[in-house]
Amino acid sequence: MIETGLKGKVVVVTGGAAGIGRATAMRFAAEGCRVSIWDRKPAALDGCESLEVDVVSTESVAGAAQSVLEKWGRIDVLINNAGILRDGQLVKYKDDAVIGVMSDEAFDDVINVNLRGVFICTRAVVPSMIAAGGGVILNASSVVGLYGNFGQTNYVASKAGVIGMVKTWARELGKYGIRVNAVTPGFIATGMIQAMPEKVLQGMRDHTPLGRVGAPEDIANAYLWLASDAASFVHGAVIPVDGGIVVGT
Repeated sequence: MIETGLKGKVVVVTGGAAGIGRATAMRFAAEGCRVSIWDRKPAALDGCESLEVDVVSTESVAGAAQSVLEKWGRIDVLINNAGILRDGQLVKYKDDAVIGVMSDEAFDDVINVNLRGVFICTRAVVPSMIAAGGGVILNASSVVGLYGNFGQTNYVASKAGVIGMVKTWARELGKYGIRVNAVTPGFIATGMIQAMPEKVLQGMRDHTPLGRVGAPEDIANAYLWLASDAASFVHGAVIPVDGGIVVGT
């Protein structure tokens, strides 16, 4: 059995009330970590505290960070998992006429949560990590941030931006012992995907070389490894956890 070195560590998981975030919080709690879930709709999980936090709000995030520091004295791992979708074509054109566009609101909402939220949360915890002599920052990007996707201008831009921030922070924060990495999930069986028609789900499976969609636990396990001592020399990396979908594209 590989020793992770995570027992007793303080871990923050944004968007930890459901889906991948929930699986991640539970996985770290099972490892013996002290887990703080930051979510707009907190949900009680065994072994975790849950705080109502809006990652788009500097004040909300600062308050949550201070609360965790007052309770446990440090933040060892930040997992920027919170994210939303507001899909739509940039311009939808039919019969020689524009019948729809992606709205400013749809673009701004996704950029605010998926990109600005990562910036705000990371900025809030880095000073305490520097003072403590190190830490780990893990970020949810997506395979679509690597190759784009139809109808997701806003989402793709946010996830590509996360990759850019990871590369920048790896350069800036490595000297303080803070490791920064990203995970790029493929099709993962969250509630939203599981509710899709079987024909769509089968298309996802067919498009994935391993022949299945991923489970939230697949991403949680990747986060756990990246946070652990076993990945102590992994820094500035973008790790696909996608069943080979990029290879198959």
